[in-house]
Amino acid sequence: SSPHLVQVRERIRINGQPISKDLFNKYFWLVYNRLEETKDPAHASMPAYFRFLTIMAFHVFLQEKVDLAVVEVGIGGTYDCTNIIRAPVVCGVSSLGIDHTSILGDTMEKIAWQKGGIFKPGVPAFTVAQPERPLEVLRERAQERKCPLYLCPELDDFEEGCQALELGLAGAHQRSNAALALQLARTWLQRRGCQGLGELKEVPPSTELLGRPVPLAPAFQLTDAMIQGLRDTEWLGRTQVLSHGPVTWYLDGAHTTSSIQACVRWFRQAALSQDKPHDGSEVRVLLFNATGDRDTAALLKLLVPCHFDYAVFCPNFTEVSVANNADQQNFNVTLENALTRCLENQRTWTRLLEEKVGQDPWLPSPLRVGGLLQPAPARGSLLLVPPAPRPLNSPALVFPCLAQALRWVAQGRDPQLAAPSASGAHPHPAASSGAVLLREAAAVRVLVTGSLHLVGGALRLLEPALSQ
Repeated sequence: SSPHLVQVRERIRINGQPISKDLFNKYFWLVYNRLEETKDPAHASMPAYFRFLTIMAFHVFLQEKVDLAVVEVGIGGTYDCTNIIRAPVVCGVSSLGIDHTSILGDTMEKIAWQKGGIFKPGVPAFTVAQPERPLEVLRERAQERKCPLYLCPELDDFEEGCQALELGLAGAHQRSNAALALQLARTWLQRRGCQGLGELKEVPPSTELLGRPVPLAPAFQLTDAMIQGLRDTEWLGRTQVLSHGPVTWYLDGAHTTSSIQACVRWFRQAALSQDKPHDGSEVRVLLFNATGDRDTAALLKLLVPCHFDYAVFCPNFTEVSVANNADQQNFNVTLENALTRCLENQRTWTRLLEEKVGQDPWLPSPLRVGGLLQPAPARGSLLLVPPAPRPLNSPALVFPCLAQALRWVAQGRDPQLAAPSASGAHPHPAASSGAVLLREAAAVRVLVTGSLHLVGGALRLLEPALSQ
């Protein structure tokens, strides 16, 4: 699976656990040296990062003799380097969203065409409820490739009587993922000739599904192991809550419009439905970054209704210097580029709030945002310097790295994070007034979203054990 959150070894797991450092080291050099020895001298280049890790993953699975490999595509499907398996046991396409548009196309139909590229002749495939046109494209791709395609029934259809199925992952969108996982698992178990899989039961097609081009797969009686599997599922960085004293971190790697919508629904349910603390104030903070060709303004607009007191923007680098941490390095992005993107996000957020003034009585009137990146020699880092005095209730701040952003938000109240240093004080007036509010609040609720890399960097700092 990709990307990793904290360590690259997360991408290659056996029995759910990232492979050990020794095993990673052994297979990395084995594959690297073999490729180095056999590469074509005329085109002497090694595979790029993702391709290399894909080759290495297949090699690990073969050498370690796994019974079953679950392979997630990197981007798309049709031209993805994972798409070399000629006869998988089963294929699945989860809920489609607009992402990686420069590679996959800018419409859901084009993206559906790419995703359907993993279908194989005679290999059953499953998908979940999709908008009408993209679903038709998936059906056409399945017909082209002589692949039997089925629509998964809702998770509710698997519930016996009135017993609700518990999911280890929060969020309504995870229920469709679970329904897909059940169909994929059952297909594999059937292929292995496993007994006691529970009887199939036809699902009455709902009026919504009538006339849909893809047949509905039957639901079936779940085994105890399946029920327990759904209940015990953990997936870091997806609807994850970390309670660190008065500061609660809500982490979700959503980075498309549909996943941010799901994230907002989850965050409102998990955090905003709780009563305000009796003994003082609650401060809500958004920590956000987005990368690649994503439409940041569209994502931020969806987050405005959560009524954050502060929005904090920073690159995905844990520290300004990332030289000591190869797992978190991104050689495609410079610090300057990443900070420029953060400043654009800050301007977008302020503009979105200005548009909302008058509609929402809770919002202050922020002035026009503007600022320059200037080196601060004493700290050797870049910070946003406001061009003129700003109102103290200005809600948007930019930090040069995650560590500084998290330390400002936590104000020494999270045992995993040091207090912000006076020498690294943010020059923005809102930073000092906000620091007072954050130190005194009875509860601080922080949503970290927009990028899985951002969430991974935050986890590295908030849960140091994950780096071991």
